[in-house]
Amino acid sequence: MPLVVPGINSSLTGDNQQSQWLSKLAGKKLGDKHDETSFARQDLPKQHRILPQGSMATQEFIKDRMNIHLGEDGTVEDVKFN
Repeated sequence: MPLVVPGINSSLTGDNQQSQWLSKLAGKKLGDKHDETSFARQDLPKQHRILPQGSMATQEFIKDRMNIHLGEDGTVEDVKFN
């Protein structure tokens, strides 16, 4: 699981939505419940899509949609908004 160090790879101000979500999700799998290795899908923002590694994504713009990028093992590697 990736190391998250407050103030270095996450936001202390709370202004950076992407950093906040990445610190919650990085290294975790998406599932039905929260624990140290998974994050509950029902707690994701309404506008989101999950992109497994190597998958293609459409280029339409949806304001505030969160794109969750997964690694080969199904863990979250990156989060982007567009």
